[in-house]
Amino acid sequence: MSRTLILGGRRSGKSARAQQLAAQAAEVVLIATATACDEEMTARIVHHRQSRPAHWQVCEEPERLADALLQLAQPQRCLLVDCLTLWQTHLLLQTDEATLQRETDAVLAVLPQLPGEVVLVSNEVGWSIVPESPLARRFADEVGRLHQRLAVVCERVELVVAGLPLCLKGGA
Repeated sequence: MSRTLILGGRRSGKSARAQQLAAQAAEVVLIATATACDEEMTARIVHHRQSRPAHWQVCEEPERLADALLQLAQPQRCLLVDCLTLWQTHLLLQTDEATLQRETDAVLAVLPQLPGEVVLVSNEVGWSIVPESPLARRFADEVGRLHQRLAVVCERVELVVAGLPLCLKGGA
């Protein structure tokens, strides 16, 4: 069993890298956190659908990620979560302020105990300018904190830039 965190900017190639790693498993389940809330997001979802093998199972879960991980993890299976930043966005937009902390803590608690492989994809958002709105600043702060906490529990962490993976933790 292993946990891999793949970070990168928009269109960096992080999802392609995650798919490459996941494809080595006997069975793959994609846990998709996106929702088709507008035309542009619908087009992104279609693009991701077309880029992955058709035989992969898909579970759509925009909020209760820990529950999905617990339900779907199996020894010979790879769970590919794409992506954590959309998941965090859904949680931040909840009216219940405690939901973000509760769901984030739940994911971090279950990750070490899951059988099989887990590949987590997330956007590195901390290298841009400081956002103007309080919600956008909170989002960047929460995602940065999440990445730091995940890097502790994941055996492997990669940063993808221009389609090239750079291993930050876990060897070659």
